[in-house]
Amino acid sequence: MDLKDIPAPPDWSDARTFFLEPEQWREPYELDVAESHHLTRVLRIREGEEVRVLDGKGREGRFRVAPYKKNAKTVLLEFVDEWSYPEPESKVILAAGWTKAARRGWILEKAVEFEASGIWLWQAERSQFPVPSDIKESWHGQLVAGAKQCRNPWLPELRTLPGGVEELIALAEESGCEHRHVLVESGHKSVMALTPETLGQPGRTLCVVGPEGGFTEREVSRLAEAGFLPATLGERVLRWETAAVLCLGLHWWKRQLDRKL
Repeated sequence: MDLKDIPAPPDWSDARTFFLEPEQWREPYELDVAESHHLTRVLRIREGEEVRVLDGKGREGRFRVAPYKKNAKTVLLEFVDEWSYPEPESKVILAAGWTKAARRGWILEKAVEFEASGIWLWQAERSQFPVPSDIKESWHGQLVAGAKQCRNPWLPELRTLPGGVEELIALAEESGCEHRHVLVESGHKSVMALTPETLGQPGRTLCVVGPEGGFTEREVSRLAEAGFLPATLGERVLRWETAAVLCLGLHWWKRQLDRKL
């Protein structure tokens, strides 16, 4: 089932959007300190007003702000209604070579806007710094900010792969990625063009993008041996974040066409 197969919730586009972790989606419905500060101090929403809440796992709810004190650190919400969205039949996962922090933050937000199913930050041989083994809280915050802005009820799965190309190949197998592409320059042998049709197939599609310095020959050869199809986005040499967001955009556009929007 895809989003086009379920009825849309009532239109309340003027409602402000907040985030509540899935394990906190129960009474008492309580926003954390950061979300509460945004509600009371930034947006100055008053008690009794209605807000939209997402949990990042396909759930969206309508809540009413409960009475709160002026200096309250957290805010309680009163449940009104909720909707659940099924996972899409066509999913795209972006495996991006580890690179500079400024561009990572940008791609995290874009990945949410383009409805990526997963973001894997992997240690490439030409990565300038080692990828950490743990997910930073600030990265999750950037995903949440993107979801609230575009009202995407699904947060992408975020992973770091310090084990390099071998860990990437193993995770692709473990995750059941039916379609696998590695982005190379157009002159590579046996290269195919990435299009909305090739990216929008049912199942999981994994797109691997190198770091700022590009892939090494060994990495491309190893991925090809593991069944990753060399693919290109055209004759231009694109920055890694441009290639990454274009892959996500092509997949997103195919989903829009399928929804007949």
